[in-house]
Amino acid sequence: MNAIKIVGVGSYIPEMIKKNEDFLENKFFNQDETAFDAEPEVIIKKFKAITGIEERRYVDDDLKTSDIATLAAEKAIKNAGIDPETLDYIIVAHNFGDVTHNAQQADTVPSLASRVKEKLRIDNPSCVGYDILFGCPGWIEGCIHSFAFMKAGMAKRCLIIGAETLSRVVDPNDRDSMIYADGAGATIFELTESSGGILSHKTATYAKTEANYIYFDKSFSPDREDDRAYIKMYGRKIYNFALSKVPEAMKTCLEESGKSIDDLKKIFIHQANEKMDEAIAQRFYKLYDREMPKDIMPMSIDKLGNSSVATIPTLYDMFLNGEFEHESLKPGDTIMFASVGAGMNINAIVYEI
Repeated sequence: MNAIKIVGVGSYIPEMIKKNEDFLENKFFNQDETAFDAEPEVIIKKFKAITGIEERRYVDDDLKTSDIATLAAEKAIKNAGIDPETLDYIIVAHNFGDVTHNAQQADTVPSLASRVKEKLRIDNPSCVGYDILFGCPGWIEGCIHSFAFMKAGMAKRCLIIGAETLSRVVDPNDRDSMIYADGAGATIFELTESSGGILSHKTATYAKTEANYIYFDKSFSPDREDDRAYIKMYGRKIYNFALSKVPEAMKTCLEESGKSIDDLKKIFIHQANEKMDEAIAQRFYKLYDREMPKDIMPMSIDKLGNSSVATIPTLYDMFLNGEFEHESLKPGDTIMFASVGAGMNINAIVYEI
C-alpha cells in the first residue's frame, strides 16, 4: 500500500524579537490618511485582544527569504536523513520573493526555488525547482502539488518550503503592520510503502468580489515621500469571508478522507489571527453539532506573529519537536492542515500520521 507521507521537517525562526511595545512610537493612519483617534497604547492593547499577538520575529538585515528557506530546508533534509540529490521537486511558497533590507523592490528572478537549489549545492538537473504564489495557503498548495506529482508517477520525493520576510513589506503607518512576521518552514514528502499520509485535499479560489481583500498599495501616511507599495488588507472582509468559507472547505475535505470528526486529533491552521482561527474551528465543529475540543488547535501566533506561508510548517515542526507540553501525536493519528489567504484562496489537507 503506497502512502505519501512527511518524512522530514525543519524550520527557521528568526532570533530578532519585535514586541508590541516596540510600536509605541509609530503613528498609525487609516486608509483615508486620517490619523487614529486613540493613543498608541490603546491601539496596541486592542490589537493584542483581537489577534492574540504579543510579539513577532524579524530576520536579520543580511538575510533574505531564499536564505531562511534554505536554512529550513537543510534541517528538513537532515531530519529525513536523505541525500538532497534524490529530490525530484523543490517547491517554494512565498509572496514577495527576496526583498533586500531597505530595498524598494522585490526580486523574483531567478525563482527562489532555483536559489534554494543552488544554496543546497544540488547537481541533479532532474531536481526541478519552482515557486508558488498562492497567498498564505501556499505551503499547503505546494504539498498538494507534490501529492499530485507522486500520484501521477512523476516524483517519489519532494521538498516543500514556505518562507517569507514580511517585515520588509509592511507599512509602519498601518496598524495591520503589527500582524506580520518572518519565518520559514520545510517538509519532505515521500512516496512510501506504508499506510496513511495524505488522505484528501481541498482547494478553492474566490475571486469574483474577493480577489483584492489583500493587496499591495502605498503607505497610509499623508506625509509619505514616495509611492512605495506595502502589503494591505481589508481585515473585516477577510474575517467574514474566512468564517463563511473555511469551515465548509474543511468539512468537505474531512468527508472525502473517509475519517470522522471524532478521528481528528489536531488541526494545524494558518496563524492569521487568534480570534478568527478559533471562530473558524468553532464553526467547523458546529457543522457536526460538536463543541470544539480543548487543545485541538495548537497556536504559535502569540509569540511568532503571522509569517504567511511559513506559519503552518513552522508550527508543525515545533509541535513534533515537543514544544507544546503534554501534547503529542502517534502513528495512526489523523490531523488536518487548513489555510486561507490572498487571492482569496482556501485549502485543507487531511493527513494520517
